[in-house]
Amino acid sequence: MFISVDTARAAPGQITHALAMHGTPKYAPDFQHFDYVNPNAPKGGTLRFGVQGTFDSFNPFIPKGNAGAGASFETLLTQSADEPFSEYGLIAESIEMPDDRLWVIFTLRPQARWHDGKPITVEDVIWSFNTLKSKGRPSYRFYYASVAAAEKVGSRRVKFTFAEKGNRELPLIVGELPILPKHYWETRDFEKTTLEPPLGSGPYRITEFEAGRFVTTERVKDYWGKDLPVNRGQNNFDRIRYDYYHDDTSIRIALKAGEIEFRLENQAKAWALDYDVPPVREGWLKKEEVRHFSPTGMQAFAYNTRREIFRDRNVRQALAFAFDFEWTNKNLFFGQYTRTESYFSNSELAATGLPEGKELEILERYRGRIPDEVFATPYRAPSTDGSGWPRENLRQAFALLEEAGWTVEDTRLINVHTGQPFEFEILLVSPAFERIVLPYVRNLKRLGIDARVRLVDQSQYINRLRSFDFDMIVAVWPETESPGNEQRNFWSSAAADLPAGRNYAGIKDPVVDELVELLISAPDRETLVARTRALDRVLLFGYYVVPNWHLQVQRILSWDRFSRPAVTPRSGTSIDYWWFDPVKVARLEAERQAEPQVADGSGRTMPGIGTTLTVIVGLGLAGFFVFRRVWQRTGVS
Repeated sequence: MFISVDTARAAPGQITHALAMHGTPKYAPDFQHFDYVNPNAPKGGTLRFGVQGTFDSFNPFIPKGNAGAGASFETLLTQSADEPFSEYGLIAESIEMPDDRLWVIFTLRPQARWHDGKPITVEDVIWSFNTLKSKGRPSYRFYYASVAAAEKVGSRRVKFTFAEKGNRELPLIVGELPILPKHYWETRDFEKTTLEPPLGSGPYRITEFEAGRFVTTERVKDYWGKDLPVNRGQNNFDRIRYDYYHDDTSIRIALKAGEIEFRLENQAKAWALDYDVPPVREGWLKKEEVRHFSPTGMQAFAYNTRREIFRDRNVRQALAFAFDFEWTNKNLFFGQYTRTESYFSNSELAATGLPEGKELEILERYRGRIPDEVFATPYRAPSTDGSGWPRENLRQAFALLEEAGWTVEDTRLINVHTGQPFEFEILLVSPAFERIVLPYVRNLKRLGIDARVRLVDQSQYINRLRSFDFDMIVAVWPETESPGNEQRNFWSSAAADLPAGRNYAGIKDPVVDELVELLISAPDRETLVARTRALDRVLLFGYYVVPNWHLQVQRILSWDRFSRPAVTPRSGTSIDYWWFDPVKVARLEAERQAEPQVADGSGRTMPGIGTTLTVIVGLGLAGFFVFRRVWQRTGVS
């Protein structure tokens, strides 16, 4: 392993090529590539994505605007996909750190360059840290709250000192710091949105865009890091284009027409019904399910407990009984989903059964400060027989609501103390969620609750989310195999009133605060698992959300122009590892050219009558007109 002269003169500490949260990194210093890539993957071709929504900025680091795709920013370290949490040098060639992890020194690679050819410097790293912490999204302040200082200790060496003992994650999360070019931003206002593609250092750069419509990036031919072991076998496409569409329906039509080539399908109904079309039947458009073992986190109907109406725990528990998952899964999702019953679902971090061992020891400290059910009852989300009439569940909901001071008068639920009717708004940004929420609204109405659905555009939704201007939303808290400092931003009291924070539910509970800190300071994997389960259980019995569902596979649709490695990491496959396959491209084009076609009035050819009729039947007449417009732009044949 190469060690610079500056590093050799560093204060005592262990010098390494990689860091693991717990234990030892999988890959040795002389590793050549990750196991889940093809190091000989050819370079070339274009990959086209469909993106729902719009964009008005290329600055993703500030709590303003709606950032577009394609900006290329790198970090000191990069994470492997087949370990719980290990990071390897990217901009940094080596890492130095004492056993107590109270500081870390990164030595930058001498070849690291910005796209304008200037070197990435220690000054860039320090400026990035100070700027993101003071002017960036609130999450950066939480994430780096325990980083006391960043200082230059050599020509290519930067030292981060930590103000918190026992926080093993701090060196790794500092390694995830996006490094920005100081010389570029010194003449620009970092706190403003911008449609000038900012200077980056990564494998791609933005070459063309139209605000709100598309972004095109091209692979940087002289990218400084293309031969690093952490990059080998990745970044294989010459161009990546992101086309923006109003809704997912339009994206699916464009995919089936061949205007875009890859999609991770997020709707069960579409997966079950929308792809019975000739390209799929012919094998041109591949439809695959890839198993993954990553934590799926929590998606849920989230209460805003800042609202008086949701401050009572009994009320929150009661409203969960009105959601009929079994009916929804059978009738709307074609039985594809699993009910979520943990904030860390699909992982060993999820609390199950009754607490025992280390988890029980942790929870015993809080007996009397947390619900007794934590110790006596395994958490289970309310279930039904799937008939669509959850009579027994509604009875339990009525009992809880009565205990909380609510009663029914003239079919309306009224607060016995204030006379206030029980009414609230469910704020949505995705039209696809309306059909899911409306049956829930129907069951709430049976309780005498007036729940209204409000669908807004993406920009309005983002602004209302950032200011916590909502009653209930569909919230998502993603998780990893190694949760840590981000949990402060999810659940802590300090984050509850921070604009643009992710404590959507407004949780302010000293026990939750303490459990978050315990999780962050876990000294080993076994302790981390126990502390995470304890936090999970307390959150579940706080009834801050109505849990939704999760999927244990990736639903992938891709035109048969690509190949991917034989090995799939635990986290699932990624387009980062795929490549454009000329053999498949030639075969696909030959087969498509051989399909029977019909001529239109202009002398051009449209897809054969079978394809056309299938599109009309599957999408409706309005959908076919969108399909025809796509064809007119692309000449699909």
